[in-house]
Amino acid sequence: MRFNKLIPELEVTDLKKSLDFYNNLLGFKIEYVREESKFAFLSFNGSQIMIQERVGVNKWDTGKLEHPFGRGINFQIECKDVESLAKNLEKNNYKLFVQIQENWYRQGKKLLGNKEFLVQDPDGYLLRFSQDIGWKPLSLKL
Repeated sequence: MRFNKLIPELEVTDLKKSLDFYNNLLGFKIEYVREESKFAFLSFNGSQIMIQERVGVNKWDTGKLEHPFGRGINFQIECKDVESLAKNLEKNNYKLFVQIQENWYRQGKKLLGNKEFLVQDPDGYLLRFSQDIGWKPLSLKL
């Protein structure tokens, strides 16, 4: 397995619950688990994350960890079919944080299109699933 250059590691309150969410609801692959550390390495269409159940205090704690975790950050995860992913979450009574939207982001003199939605994992980390819908020329002068 090849590791990405940047791999977020998320502290979670219940590894089993998080694995159920990431693996069964979202379709992340469990690459490996270290049960003794309550740790799992996951992948999804080239994206990679690590999750570890919080036990006590860690040397990298920067402050009190309160729900929702990860305030101030969202993780954009590219996927092939946001509609199916969102429907599976809703079918399993998992509420979307932001419904599916089409968004266009400027890159130089063109706009990059994404169809995307946001969902919080069981600990409140904000995940933005994004599907590429192409690009179009920018019509405004900057």
